[in-house]
Amino acid sequence: MHWRLKGVVQKALGVVPGGRALHHRLQRGFGGLRRFDRELAGKVDDWAIMARHLRDAGIPIAGTRFFELGTGWYPTFPLACVLAGATRVETFDLRRHLRPELVRACVAGLHAHLGTIAAAGGASAADVATRHASIAEAMARGADLAGASDGAIRYHAPVDATRSGLPDAAVDVVFSNSVLEHVAPEAIPALFREAIRVLRAGGAMFHSVNCGDHYAYVDPALNQLHYLRYSDRGWRFWNNEFLYQNRLRAHAFPDAARDAGFAIELDTSKARPERLRQLAAMRVHPQFAGIPPERLCITTVDFLARKPG
Repeated sequence: MHWRLKGVVQKALGVVPGGRALHHRLQRGFGGLRRFDRELAGKVDDWAIMARHLRDAGIPIAGTRFFELGTGWYPTFPLACVLAGATRVETFDLRRHLRPELVRACVAGLHAHLGTIAAAGGASAADVATRHASIAEAMARGADLAGASDGAIRYHAPVDATRSGLPDAAVDVVFSNSVLEHVAPEAIPALFREAIRVLRAGGAMFHSVNCGDHYAYVDPALNQLHYLRYSDRGWRFWNNEFLYQNRLRAHAFPDAARDAGFAIELDTSKARPERLRQLAAMRVHPQFAGIPPERLCITTVDFLARKPG
């Protein structure tokens, strides 16, 4: 699909009555939700990466209290955390995307990934299987996500996560996966200030950020640096309710965490030769001229930030 066609369609759906429901149906029929099993497998792999980084930092999954930014369409990360023994996951979304049929599909689909969850989470395979069976049985009886997890997963939406309402020092880990690139730039510092408030002393944030042009996933003619051709004013037209992209570069996220008082313990950002070549071959808007190429070209970063204590 041509990226401009996708952009115009999503722009229209964002303003017409019933557009949100129609967008969901299109996602199920033609978008990422059509390939649910593949999408779920990718999310489990992302969760496993986070779990291993946390364990390397001395933070186990078992017994840990989590705060997720951006639940999305279905709760892969909260469920995987609880299956691996997490005490609680408070998961927040600015809009209510979670749907019961997708939650049930997620629970069912995770059965194929219990071995991955156990290995990455440092949990007993038998314990993970037992927890999964309990959740699946409860959902089959009509329980919601909180009920099926015995209150371990708490979904908050629509809620502004910069004002979560949680007590001070209430959680051990704040995390997100492919969310921060869709957050307005002015909200990032506020999110990190809230994170440092709700984290216990010595707690951590882990964020995986995909800061490349997401239109490249639907239009093979684009690379992930494509949107750097546009000014903020020019790009505003192509941003929409369903695919907002802030275009912040990878270094901006750990930098904002430092400004909020965190110490950065992990930063995977790296300039890839392929991206440097793509950047050299394209016209970049002058507003990005002050960013060195080896920073401008980076399109992904995982980082772990520690609250002092």
